[in-house]
Amino acid sequence: MHYTIHHVTKFSYETPVRESVMEVRMQPRTEGVQRCARFGLSTTPASRVKMYDDRDGNTVHHFNIPGRHSRLIVTAEALIDMGTPPPLPNSLTPGAWDRLDALTADGEFWELLNPSHFARVTPLLDDLKRELQLERGADPLAMLRRLNTDIFDRFEYSPQTTRVDSPIDDALGTRHGVCQDFAHIMIALVRGLGVPCRYVSGYLYRQPDRAVRSTDGATHAWVEALLPDVGWIGFDPTNNLQADEQHIRVAVGRDYADVPPTRGVFKGSSTVHSELGVAVTVGTAWAGGADTTPLLPWMSREATPVRETDASHQQQQ
Repeated sequence: MHYTIHHVTKFSYETPVRESVMEVRMQPRTEGVQRCARFGLSTTPASRVKMYDDRDGNTVHHFNIPGRHSRLIVTAEALIDMGTPPPLPNSLTPGAWDRLDALTADGEFWELLNPSHFARVTPLLDDLKRELQLERGADPLAMLRRLNTDIFDRFEYSPQTTRVDSPIDDALGTRHGVCQDFAHIMIALVRGLGVPCRYVSGYLYRQPDRAVRSTDGATHAWVEALLPDVGWIGFDPTNNLQADEQHIRVAVGRDYADVPPTRGVFKGSSTVHSELGVAVTVGTAWAGGADTTPLLPWMSREATPVRETDASHQQQQ
């Protein structure tokens, strides 16, 4: 399968800012059955975009716009070649938990076994664990499949009920949230059972005949767990799916804090009201890009004044 991706992010400022510095994680990864055949990133105002790979192998683009501007548009376009993942067994062979413990004994996966910024243990998470009667059981793969379904059944997908910086307790308390919340909840529960688990940001291609809850025109998030014999396996608790050829991987990390699509700072001499809109179009190579998606409001926040000589007070966009 071949996919095209068109991802536009727009920042607009009530008062012009003097400088923007930003890093972007939007380039799909090349590994396994997925290959990023082509990728381009452009900005308005124009800038010189540079890139590097972070510690997790994610491609990070970064740029600086030093002149005054009242808006910033970041446009990413990609062409993806996607194969079909190998089929998973119905269950792992006996002794899988022992093999998993041996795999993690040297501490290589320490960061993916312990709490992180958004995926952490709370009293509400403990309540959910008791409600689900979550325990290791006989087979780690069967446990992950059941947990994936349990989160899907117990949580309502409700856009704009949480923010990108919301703790998991917001979704746990209301049983409403979005893909990011469900991923963080599943990660925290899985790590508690001694299974390395990481956050995946990316895109989901919505097949016309496949019912999913994820919002069209937005990025997506799911989790990957490390299992003996089969390696990293993706689970999508938002849609009760195992990650397959419709899941396009962009970046992996401990949680969302490691892999936001955009992260940056700006300078302004007065209070600046920033608005961010995101539009994502994912299609097959022969159909993608035929339609345009309107910008969807994602975040609005007030930023305090920033003096050019005081970089420590720069605000995140």
